[in-house]
Parts: sequence; C-alpha cells; structure tokens
Amino acid sequence: MVTLPVEELPLRSWTPDAWAEKALKKPLVLLNDHAWLEKKAASNALELLNRWPEPCPPENWVKQMTAIARDEIEHLGLVVRILARRGGRLARYHQSRYAADLRRLVRAGSGRAEIMDRLMVSALIEARSCERFAVLSRICPDEELSKMYHGLYASEAGHYNVFISLARELPEGQSIHADDVDGRWDEMLDAEARIIERQLPGSGIHSGPLG
Repeated sequence: MVTLPVEELPLRSWTPDAWAEKALKKPLVLLNDHAWLEKKAASNALELLNRWPEPCPPENWVKQMTAIARDEIEHLGLVVRILARRGGRLARYHQSRYAADLRRLVRAGSGRAEIMDRLMVSALIEARSCERFAVLSRICPDEELSKMYHGLYASEAGHYNVFISLARELPEGQSIHADDVDGRWDEMLDAEARIIERQLPGSGIHSGPLG
C-alpha cells in the first residue's frame, strides 16, 4: 500500500501538537476510545456491504468492504491487547459526538445520494483518524504507542482512498449524477472542519483540538 503523505489529505483544518500532548496524558482513555472506533469502523464496513444501490453488488465493492472490515478487526485486536497489558479494559459503552455529528450530514432516504453521503462520511472519519495518528506518532514519547500509531497511519489513509473512490464509482440514478460528487465532497469537507473544531477537549481520537 502506498502511504499518502499527511499534507495531501483533503482536510480543511489541521490538529495542533498541543492536542496530542493533552490526549496522551490519559493513555488508557485514549486507547479505549481508539478501540471503540476500530470496532465501529468494522461494523460500518460490514453494514455497507449490502448497501450497493442495485441488486447485485460488483465484486470490487464486496472485496473492498470485507477487506476494510478485516483490517479494522485486526486493529481492534491490536489496540485491545495493548490496553489490557497496561491494566485497562474495553468499556461496555461508547459514544462519539464527532461521528454522530457527521452522520447528521447524510441525506437519509435519498437512495443513491444517501449511500454516497455515507461513503463520504466514512472517508472523512478515516482521513481525520489518519491525520490524528500522524500527530500522535510524532509527539508520543511512548515507543510502543508511537510505533502503533505510525503503523496504523498508512491503513487509515488507504481506507480513506477506498471510500472516496467508491463514492465516485456509484452508478448514476435519479438522486445522484457524476457532476454532483465533487460539489458534495466540498460541502462535506467544510462541514467536517466545523464539526471537529467544536468537539469537547479530551483524550479521544476525535476530541476537540483546543482547550
């Protein structure tokens, strides 16, 4: 897999080093949050598997969604093992305001447009996670965690590319046309920048960058 340089991500805002310094003060909280994100990412890919807007999904759709789900499950296992070795455990409940805010951008019930939006939201989450992992791997003084975040960076970049590519490959229909994709993606990127800025500060992968 070719690693996408962080500066080539399409994000409209960038995370300051101070965010990582603060988040890393509570490593068990950060690891628990991270594990839950991997768990939800795997579920999201599996749920999208049967959301192709036509009766028979193409082989590439099935291949990509199952590959992402497999990657995310492997990442989940990695993070949970590190969490357990350090005396932590995966919480029974988790809520991500960032992901919930992004999901509100999805045009539910709009057929192909809904699937395109869901793919774009997935791409945004992967791109932001990729950017945050880059900051963490550079700032973290803990060698094990720094190595883990560095290793996961490339995978998140790859997943971002897959999701946005699939959004562009959706068949045209009554609610989506080829020339709609770039405009919608531009709107989504602007919205994500506003959403991440208003998140509460804390030791979460998608916590607020300030505070």
